Amino acid sequence: MPPTPDETAAVTATGLVRAYGDSLVINRLSLRIPCGEFVALLGESGCGKTTLLRALAGLDTIQAGRIDAPRRPAVVFQEHRLLPWLSVWQNVALGLKGEAPRAKAEAALTEVGLGSRLDDWPRTLSGGQAQRVALARALVQEPRLLLLDEPFAALDALTRIKMHHLVRRLVAKHRPGVLLVTHDVGEAISLADRILVMREGAIASEYTVSDQPDARELHSVLLEELGVAAGEPVH
Repeated sequence: MPPTPDETAAVTATGLVRAYGDSLVINRLSLRIPCGEFVALLGESGCGKTTLLRALAGLDTIQAGRIDAPRRPAVVFQEHRLLPWLSVWQNVALGLKGEAPRAKAEAALTEVGLGSRLDDWPRTLSGGQAQRVALARALVQEPRLLLLDEPFAALDALTRIKMHHLVRRLVAKHRPGVLLVTHDVGEAISLADRILVMREGAIASEYTVSDQPDARELHSVLLEELGVAAGEPVH
């Protein structure tokens, strides 16, 4: 059974509007994620998922509405975005305030199984290891809000499963509110407490995973929501 979310909101968004020219990308969208809750966001390409995530991260502006979120939420992207001229621990400690940044970075890297790679260069890491470093860099800040923009999409199937287990364990320990943008229905069901489906710039429907007794049935329902017919291959 997933942990009960805290009453404190990790992020609250109300009536968000974002347009690019005549194209309305986010249409009066409202959203609340409590601390400790893992939310997955599904939707067809171009429906506004990444625009919403970037707005919550403070990386994109909104034209109407309000976002109440930490000033500096942690974000992990599909690309690890490690700086090649910094060592692994220096990448994790980047922007970290306070004393003993190396010790804090080492603790975060140990959590993701890379405590022995502190002084290595990013180019020596595999794709999965680089994403672990990116995750450590996010969690070392002890964020109230963790935003994940398809961080496992470029990984092979086995590495992706290992990352799922790691993320579940770390989120249960640190208890941030989490928003995961993904195209993978199985990934959403595996990781999330709640799944949102975005359509035409708004939240069209939502599902609490623990309320769904049959994961296969939920998988089929979500595919239908995304316009995928039964038996049709999913890319």
